[in-house]
Amino acid sequence: MRLPAGDRDRLRTILRGRRAALDPVAAGFPARRPGPGRRAAGLSQEQMDLLLNRTAGTYNRFENGQLAHPATDFLTAVARILRFDEQEWAFLWQLTRREQPPHPLHSSSGMSVSPVWQRILDRVGDSVAFVHDAEWNVLAHNDGFRRLFPGARAPDNMMRYMLLDPGARTRVLTHWETQWAPAMMPHLKHAAALRRDNAGLARLERDVLRDPVAGPLYWACASAPIPFYDGSELPVRHAVLGPGRLTTCLADLTASPGARLNISLFTADPDPGTGTSSDPVADFDTRTDRATATGADSSSSGALVVRPGGHGPAA
Repeated sequence: MRLPAGDRDRLRTILRGRRAALDPVAAGFPARRPGPGRRAAGLSQEQMDLLLNRTAGTYNRFENGQLAHPATDFLTAVARILRFDEQEWAFLWQLTRREQPPHPLHSSSGMSVSPVWQRILDRVGDSVAFVHDAEWNVLAHNDGFRRLFPGARAPDNMMRYMLLDPGARTRVLTHWETQWAPAMMPHLKHAAALRRDNAGLARLERDVLRDPVAGPLYWACASAPIPFYDGSELPVRHAVLGPGRLTTCLADLTASPGARLNISLFTADPDPGTGTSSDPVADFDTRTDRATATGADSSSSGALVVRPGGHGPAA
């Protein structure tokens, strides 16, 4: 099945452009001799067939959009020969397979991010925000993240901290065995399976399995769908603000597949004596609910005003 005409044009444009930019001599072919013959710059389609170890004409059919549903290994080989970046790799899959690629093109993908991420996180307010690489090494974070931990010491590797640090399991990540471990372990299992050639992930998974506390839990709950949705909540003991919960959203980084932005809001548990939380929104809701229950009107003092049947400040 041929690709639609517009997609064939886009495919030819990107593939021809990348072929033209590559030196055949650097790819192992002899230098061209003066005289008649191919004069176009870069690798020829015939040379691409040789590099791909395919029968003559295979690459021509692919470049012209006539190779139906090309296999993953074929697309991977083409993209690596032509030195695609991750965005071009994703574009190739969208054109030829109408889906996202099943894995990053390069093993180094997701292991670094632009320094601009630190500048951005420095501007993020009171949330707990950090960026980690494909191995969960913390690459950038804000002060809110650092203040979460005892001594304001941010972990070097967040997954290793969450699963293996004794202090994290007993003092920071409350209900670790029943909530944190089942929530985090499938993330590690999925990442290690996706990047089987990543030594850092393999080492981390091996250390977890060998740990007498985490190992049995990993066997029990890691092989499961990742239990995450935007706004997922987990209990935590904040080093400064005390017990509460983190409400978290995650975002993959387009320019560095495998790296991820993690941003959470901390909400302190209600004070047993007052029933109020240190979260300003929660405090406001609590005060408003109390006022509504009593029909209070505080307009004379310039404070919160709640009309009968209403909820919130009066204009």
